Amino acid sequence: MELPIDHFRLLGVSPSADAEEVLRFFQLRLNRIPHPGFTPEVIAQRSELLRLSADLLCDKDLREDYESALLNGAVGLDLSFNREVAGLILLWEGGVADEAFKLARKALQPPQTPALGSGREADLALIGALACRDAAIQEQELRRYASAAELLEEGIQLLQRMGKLPEQRKIIERDLEVLLPYRILDLLSRDLSDEKSHEEGLNLLDSLVLKRGGLEGDNLSNSSIELSQREFELFFQQIRNFLTAQEQIDLFLHWQRRGSPDAGFLGALALVASGFHWRKPEFLQKAKKQLKALNQQGFDSMPLLGCIDLLLADVQQAGVRFKSSPDKGLQDWLNAYPGEELAALCHYCRNWLLRDVLPGFRDIEIDTVDLEAWFADRDVQEYVEQIERRGAFGIARAGFSLFSGLSSDKTNDSINSLENDSTLSNVDEIEKDSEKNNKYLGSPEEELSDEKTFLENLVQLLKWRPFYIEIAKPRIKIPENNFFKATLALFLLLFSGTFTALILYRNNPTEDNISESFKEPSEKIVSKKTDINLNIKQQDQTKLEKRYNTLTNKSPSKDEVQQLIEAWLSGKAGILSGVNNLDLSNVARPSLVKIVLEQREKDIALGERQIIYANIKSLEIEEQTEKRISVKAVLNYKDQRVNSSDQIISETTIPSLKLKYVLGREKNIWQLLDFSSST
Repeated sequence: MELPIDHFRLLGVSPSADAEEVLRFFQLRLNRIPHPGFTPEVIAQRSELLRLSADLLCDKDLREDYESALLNGAVGLDLSFNREVAGLILLWEGGVADEAFKLARKALQPPQTPALGSGREADLALIGALACRDAAIQEQELRRYASAAELLEEGIQLLQRMGKLPEQRKIIERDLEVLLPYRILDLLSRDLSDEKSHEEGLNLLDSLVLKRGGLEGDNLSNSSIELSQREFELFFQQIRNFLTAQEQIDLFLHWQRRGSPDAGFLGALALVASGFHWRKPEFLQKAKKQLKALNQQGFDSMPLLGCIDLLLADVQQAGVRFKSSPDKGLQDWLNAYPGEELAALCHYCRNWLLRDVLPGFRDIEIDTVDLEAWFADRDVQEYVEQIERRGAFGIARAGFSLFSGLSSDKTNDSINSLENDSTLSNVDEIEKDSEKNNKYLGSPEEELSDEKTFLENLVQLLKWRPFYIEIAKPRIKIPENNFFKATLALFLLLFSGTFTALILYRNNPTEDNISESFKEPSEKIVSKKTDINLNIKQQDQTKLEKRYNTLTNKSPSKDEVQQLIEAWLSGKAGILSGVNNLDLSNVARPSLVKIVLEQREKDIALGERQIIYANIKSLEIEEQTEKRISVKAVLNYKDQRVNSSDQIISETTIPSLKLKYVLGREKNIWQLLDFSSST
């Protein structure tokens, strides 16, 4: 056998050690027995090998020849068969534990298998066990935990096969158990292309959690080698970052079926995260059912269910959920938004998604939560419309002010009848019993004639205002027998486009025009003809472009930031008013521009356009870095929706509209990335 070690390392001396130092180390090694379990024969052979090395290094001529051979590339020491085990002991003592374990394991396999019960067999088994543990420790120090675990498993298998050293085997098994969390972390943190390692890590994680009695740790034995519950929670937080959303969904629901309620809760959050990020609203519906099924004492699910209801466009039910929460702090927080309940719900939902739901997934990276983009997504719109057609949700019951400019007695009578009618059944009851829903819908054949005129009037009277102020308006309740057609008509407007422009902030008129527009008496606001100059179409693209140049300053001033936002408001207002060929690519990111263009296309299909007046009253920079700027702004805001005859269909006035804008810098150009309601 050739040992991969030289005489210096075998004795444990430096290559510069003189003869006196060599002899001193030789004596120390003779007196220090490596382990009491070795046979006297192998200890004697070890002493002989140490003496031969010391003699060589103390002889000047022999040492010079040996050092010359080392310089010429000679490595390793050749040993006779009867000294192999002693050589493996010295190799292990010299710090080459991995190689010592491999050679010992090889020597115990055919055709080299020693005689059963012989001293050689016992010594090889012991050196294999000792070298296995030390090699694993060396791998752990290099953070190669999976490799360390594999060495320990091989050592256990070796001792089981030999039927030797049960105490050593227990020690190695204990080491392997202590190593398990680190091994899982090592395997799961590898690239996803390493499917074998990832799958092994998932299986080990599953076994660990089930052995502990779920995420709650119900089966802990208080053993010193087990992770405490606090340690496990910290470990699991790290692990989640290396698991995809779908992997977490599968694991959590699997653990819930095995009796872990905490896993059921986390599974619901994973469903929400996956559904929101990948625009799969059906996942939110599953999460909703999951949360309802949880029965944990002291757990308040109302705010979470309310957020899901809001994302599924059931604003009224979301409000009911929040108000049903026993959390006094939450109620105080909601009361801090007088007249702006929907703004509070959206603010809470956005923060909930950003802080509690979306973090902790390998395949989800998000800095902001764009609710507008969520509601503008076609898949989301189609899914919510399907639910609406089944009678599952009632956006028309959300408390929005849906009617304006009412002049005919017939219309007033219709609204009065709506206000006096009974409310609809609870949403959850409708979800559970589809047959029960049908009694609210009535016979389509019988209703069609009577409802036709009502629906035609409803479509003409429906309007959409900035979503965060409408909750303060008086509620209009849709009667039971009109529920299907009324909500369907509402979705034809809301989810075919108006959700894609939830907040309309545009155009920057002069101060005189702004003050004049806000001082108009109510009689003028509801009139079908307007005295305001609505001929924004006459503004050409050249004038709008002159208001703003591309912002490339690495650290823009407050005025420059305001100019960029004003350019966005002005350009957006121009597009929605009918100005063609406006280019906002240097002002805002493509997704925001696309939403505006899609909204304009829908307005064209309806034969309408929007007149927007927006003037920045104040602006405050909250945060500014080289790549991101966050600002709060207060706007004078007014919008009008007019038909092809310039008749005002709907109108909204907000003297102090509070918004938050986020700007980003890419390729040395600052652009608007996102905006949302502010407090």
